[in-house]
Amino acid sequence: MSKTDYVFTSESVSEGHPDKVSDRISDSIVDLFLKADPYSRVAVETLCTTNLIVLAGEVRGPSSVTHDAMIESARQAVKAIGYEQDGFHWKNAKVECHVHAQSADIAVGVDSAGNKDEGAGDQGIMFGYAVNETPSLMPAPLYYSHAILKSLAEARHDKDVDFLGPDAKSQISLRYAGGKPVGATSIVVSTQHAEKADQETIREYVRKHVLDAIPKGWMCPEPEFYVNPTGRFVIGGPDGDTGLTGRKIIVDTYGGAAPHGGGAFSGKDPTKVDRSAAYAARYLAKNVVGAGLADRCVIQLSYAIGVSKPLSVYVDTYGTGNVDEDKLSKVLQELMDLSPRGIREHLKLNRPIYERTSAYGHFGRDPDGSGGFSWERLDLVDQLESAFGI
Repeated sequence: MSKTDYVFTSESVSEGHPDKVSDRISDSIVDLFLKADPYSRVAVETLCTTNLIVLAGEVRGPSSVTHDAMIESARQAVKAIGYEQDGFHWKNAKVECHVHAQSADIAVGVDSAGNKDEGAGDQGIMFGYAVNETPSLMPAPLYYSHAILKSLAEARHDKDVDFLGPDAKSQISLRYAGGKPVGATSIVVSTQHAEKADQETIREYVRKHVLDAIPKGWMCPEPEFYVNPTGRFVIGGPDGDTGLTGRKIIVDTYGGAAPHGGGAFSGKDPTKVDRSAAYAARYLAKNVVGAGLADRCVIQLSYAIGVSKPLSVYVDTYGTGNVDEDKLSKVLQELMDLSPRGIREHLKLNRPIYERTSAYGHFGRDPDGSGGFSWERLDLVDQLESAFGI
């Protein structure tokens, strides 16, 4: 029997965290290629440290996307985050580009040819998850950790505050009673700040954003509210810690509340099932919960490199479902073609929509008018309800 009374913790990091800077740069380059050619192949990694950005990876796309264009894209991504510091500045940092052509051995396995459909870009397992404890059907600890940092970032960008820097982290421990979140037992927020900023002023400013982000009455006890617990956070971002693409995969997904296949998302075009199949699995799980077929749902997909069909489709509703899970798996596969091509076409993933995913989670976001976060739509609910006579 699963536990119903417990404390669970998740963390988030801001767009200015060094790993998130790297994710954003990598995804900006994915968008750069997809804008020039929707069928470009991209796998780009980024390293950031003190006034240095290094790009590396493999691509197949139009010659118009030059090294200079990728370097400029990296600079603009850093500028948009807001880094204009002595140790990391969008204009002054050195940017090296070591991106080269995609391996022909990989391309031959992925490309469609003759009667062969497009294959997966790699082997692997991918998970999607949904739970009905927040409006976006995301786990509450991660949802509210993201919300705090997004609120602080919006205030910084809107010039509502002049003493906060781009780098920040949050962490919330929530108490669950009867399987539902009921309040915070502790909250931690660390935020980069100006040299002369007073810590008590920072604490009270952060408190306001925390209270706005979490449900009323959920605030933790005062001794468990930690803001900049080391007492100082002036040097931050890539100047304080090296950043790498793909090191915040739990922040990107479900905050540890659900399994993770292990593959990162950022820097990869949608033929890479690490990314596209994880989006598809979330899409299906969210529609299952949205249709009222379960309170919680996890879906696992698995693939082999060069093979178009998924090797397995696993569904688990943790005992909260009101339908047969084997039938549910079959119905979901009837509603969506889970081949790499089928996923891309169903969710319309061959678009420059990825830079916006690089911070505050790839899931639990609102679908936008230009096609971003299409995997968050609830457009299978009616068909699922019909299939199960609801």
